[in-house]
Amino acid sequence: MSDLLDLWFAIAQAQTAHARCLDDDRLEEWPDFFTDDCLYRVTSAENMREGYEASLIFLNSKGMVRDRVSALRTANIYERQAYRHVLGQPSILLVEADAVKSEVSFIVLRIMRDGKTDLFATGRYLDTWRRTVDGVALTSRIVVCDSSRIDTLLALPL
Repeated sequence: MSDLLDLWFAIAQAQTAHARCLDDDRLEEWPDFFTDDCLYRVTSAENMREGYEASLIFLNSKGMVRDRVSALRTANIYERQAYRHVLGQPSILLVEADAVKSEVSFIVLRIMRDGKTDLFATGRYLDTWRRTVDGVALTSRIVVCDSSRIDTLLALPL
């Protein structure tokens, strides 16, 4: 039981640190949460239910995660905005020798430059973690948005 509790705590800590990284606009640190062979996808609950691979964002390596950050900082043009993540408690779904699968619900509020705050997205993270000497790292994060109506201003990672 202690090992499972330690694992749950490591995942909860990593989830919180990940959300703070995004909320604090420390995007250059975002790739550090992933393994080199990672997957990051943003999709809808409907696409997930139907088994569709279509994704709003699809990154399948840490290099692509870094490229996304670089594009957000230097190439993409989008209205400045910030996020505030509200996370549920992680549920550990499966523990294997080399992987841990978890799920956590999220709410993301978007704060625009003029101060307007909107409910931007709700959903769940379907994560696969790898244990490391420092705790855990994401090998896969599938962001499943509850709604298929996604704002065209989806620029920052969820």
